[in-house]
Amino acid sequence: MKLKTSKGQMVFDIFNSIFIVCLAVVTFYPMWHVLVASFSSGDRLLMHNGLLLYPLGFNFESFAAVFKNPMITRGFLNSIFIVVFGVTLNMFFTLLLAYVLARKNVMWQKAIMILVVVSMYFSGGLIPTYLIVSRTLHLKNTYWALLLPTLINTYNLIILRTSFLSIPESLLESAYIDGAGHFTMLFKIVVPLSLPAMAVMVLYYAVGHWNSWFQANIYIKDRIKYPLQLVLREILINGDTASMTQGGGDSGDQALLSESVKYACVVVSTVPILCVYPFLQKYFVKGVMVGAVKG
Repeated sequence: MKLKTSKGQMVFDIFNSIFIVCLAVVTFYPMWHVLVASFSSGDRLLMHNGLLLYPLGFNFESFAAVFKNPMITRGFLNSIFIVVFGVTLNMFFTLLLAYVLARKNVMWQKAIMILVVVSMYFSGGLIPTYLIVSRTLHLKNTYWALLLPTLINTYNLIILRTSFLSIPESLLESAYIDGAGHFTMLFKIVVPLSLPAMAVMVLYYAVGHWNSWFQANIYIKDRIKYPLQLVLREILINGDTASMTQGGGDSGDQALLSESVKYACVVVSTVPILCVYPFLQKYFVKGVMVGAVKG
């Protein structure tokens, strides 16, 4: 039997749908603007005012200029290395700590968990962290300076621990009786049963490493080691597009091309991390909702 919808419910549904559509348009349009501007001609782009809905003078000159820049290619490879190696370290140590905190009868478990939660709200600050990393550990101008301070994210640790707590203790006890050690139980029982939560952790860590630029800005001084985000910062903020527009004609043509090059750089840096999401989408919702109240 189909229930009759009241007028109030219909009005609410209409306004709710309009609000969601408007919110989606407002959210999507900046990305669309950057995308179509990257395929536009520089001179027509500079003269254009108002909303940009389609490419103006469709061409690939800006992308060709971007990939000719050796710093873009080098920064791209550096960022991939940081993401792959960083996520591997993040997941390994987060898994170990989450497993320990999820087991019963662990000495000082509650005290450690309290310290972990406190660290999520309070930190030593930028200056003490910088002094420890650069002067005490002597990690300045190395990738370790980017990876070690963010080795374990507290929020991700809590989500993963909650996922581990949902695994029946009797299952682990049975494996222990059969002779399985802690590493065997972790990687052959706990990890396969926690893939949705782990997929979310991988996505969070990967996006964090890919978008991070501030730590690299204060710790990395060798331009050869610059991640992609620092290279883009020079291009977008400092307007350093000379290396990409050389040989493209006179100075006027180079200035026009540099405008679309800036948008092309944003697209080049955004697309790779967006391509990761479809592979983890089926795990995402389930992993995020771990520990949520279910009605």
